[in-house]
Parts: sequence; structure tokens; C-alpha cells
Amino acid sequence: MIMLQNLFRSRSRQRLGEPLYDLAVRQARDPAFYTVLAVADRIDARFELYTLHVLLLVMRLRDEGERGADAAQALFDTYVSALDHALRELGVGDISVGKKMRKLGEAMYGRMTAYEPALRDGDAAALAAGLGRNVFESEDPVAGEALAAYALASRARLSDQDYAEVTARPDWAEIKA
Repeated sequence: MIMLQNLFRSRSRQRLGEPLYDLAVRQARDPAFYTVLAVADRIDARFELYTLHVLLLVMRLRDEGERGADAAQALFDTYVSALDHALRELGVGDISVGKKMRKLGEAMYGRMTAYEPALRDGDAAALAAGLGRNVFESEDPVAGEALAAYALASRARLSDQDYAEVTARPDWAEIKA
């Protein structure tokens, strides 16, 4: 019986996580990140933008209590699964996938752990420093200031939306330099 519950929960979670993940990815792929903010169009920079947008949605969803926590977990699980799938599409062999996934997982967890307090506290300087380092590969925090302003504005706009709106049409901030 428990196995059946877990089987159905996985499908239910997948159905919940995939649309949320698609919303985060669609926003992270906005050409303005690359043209206006000069994010390099590289796999690692795209990973950084995906992680930032997934985190922004996860944080907003968790603000809803239990139903939001379930949705946030579904989104996170879908993101991890998508990373695994992307590695396999890039031709990483089964033997190497585990090692690469562990490295990506550590990077993703590190980013989320570093960015979340700055996003919650509205600490633009700390967020800019982290984004500058990770997205723009610069020790100059000025490099991450515009992206940090975007992320903080997005956090505020998402917080102003009700749960149904966030899960259907997140209100992301305008991308500007």
C-alpha cells in the first residue's frame, strides 16, 4: 500500500513541479539577461540563472505553508531531475553522472544557501557579491548589482501575488541595467 501511495505521490508531484519549473526556465531564458545584463551565454551561466529563478519560486511557494512547501519540493525535485537529464543529453556516461550530479547539487545548494538570506533580508550588497562571483565570474560586486536589483524586485513582486497567480503567471521584475 505504501509503495502505491509513493508511486502516485511521485506522479502528482511531477505534475505539480514540471509547470513550475517551466515557468522558472522560461524566465531564466529571457534574452534580456544576455543582451541587457551581459550574462555570458554559457552552460554555467544558464545554470546560475535557472538556479536563481527556481530559488525565487521556491521561496515564494514556501511562504504559503504546507501546500506551498509541497509545491516548492515538487519544483526542486523537477529541477534536480532536469539537471540529470541535461547531463545525459550532453553525453555524460552513466558512470560519470553520479559524480557530476553531486558536484552540480553542491553548487546548487551552495547558491541557494548563499542567496536565500540576502533575498529574505533585502541585502542587495550581499546578493550582488554572490551573483557577481557566480554569474559574472567577477570579484567586483558591481558586476552583480543589476541582477541583484532584478532578483530583489522579483522577490517583492512574487510576494505580492497570491498563490494561484504565482503558480500560473509569476510576476517577474523588468530586466534592466
